[in-house]
Amino acid sequence: MKLRGIGRSRNIEDRRGRRGVGRAKIGGIGLLLLLAVGYFTGLDVTPLLEEQGGQSNASRPISAEEERAAEFSAQVLTTTEAVWTQIFDQQLGRQYRPPVMVLYSGVTQSPCGGASGATGPFYCPADSKAYLDTEFFTTLSQQLGARGDFAAAYVIAHEVAHHVQNELGILPEVHRAQQSATQVQANALAVRLELQADCLSGVWARAVGNLLEPGDLEEAVNAAQMIGDDHLQRRAGQVPQPHTFQHGTSEQRARWFATGYQSGMVQGCDTFNTNQL
Repeated sequence: MKLRGIGRSRNIEDRRGRRGVGRAKIGGIGLLLLLAVGYFTGLDVTPLLEEQGGQSNASRPISAEEERAAEFSAQVLTTTEAVWTQIFDQQLGRQYRPPVMVLYSGVTQSPCGGASGATGPFYCPADSKAYLDTEFFTTLSQQLGARGDFAAAYVIAHEVAHHVQNELGILPEVHRAQQSATQVQANALAVRLELQADCLSGVWARAVGNLLEPGDLEEAVNAAQMIGDDHLQRRAGQVPQPHTFQHGTSEQRARWFATGYQSGMVQGCDTFNTNQL
């Protein structure tokens, strides 16, 4: 992705450099397993991480790799602000209010609960902030097989898409419906919500087409496939259980991203009024 000349967003809350949790006591394989369980099941395993190392408010040096990840994240966020400001105006006749992105290291707190590498990147509608531990990019590339800078950009765009859903009233409506639904019904609604966010990520990708490099779209599609529920359950040695899915299959996630990219229209991302996910 060609980001040279793209400025850093001002909507960044930088909490890095704080020693939120010690991780050293967990072995490498054990840590990866713990993070995977938390991220892909939606369970908050922050307390388990805290037990391993304890909390501290002491500061620590920020590595060059972390700084590069932060710079990249802030630049990608800038592109989402430009894209959604224009789309809200031209397609929806509304004003876009961008989210704040919280960059942190290890563990932090949000109104939606504890945030850590175990929860993965997520959007909290309570404070309209997207939370990102920049170390997740390493996990995405090295452990999940979703390599490339545009794979990381897709993840950021996906979380911003949840903010778009919140701005449009979709997110709170789905959350209200989930409260009175069975677990299976709530999961099905979550899948539609996530697939719509994938589609909206595709809308963003089309709008930043002048910044794309050869292979970028393939990186995003591969990332979508690598984090499909069925793929992750198979990778964990399980038989895929569709009624437990909360994000969609690899095929669905990749297809809805492509749908958004091809149409470039928000109205083309209505995953709630279709029988074909």
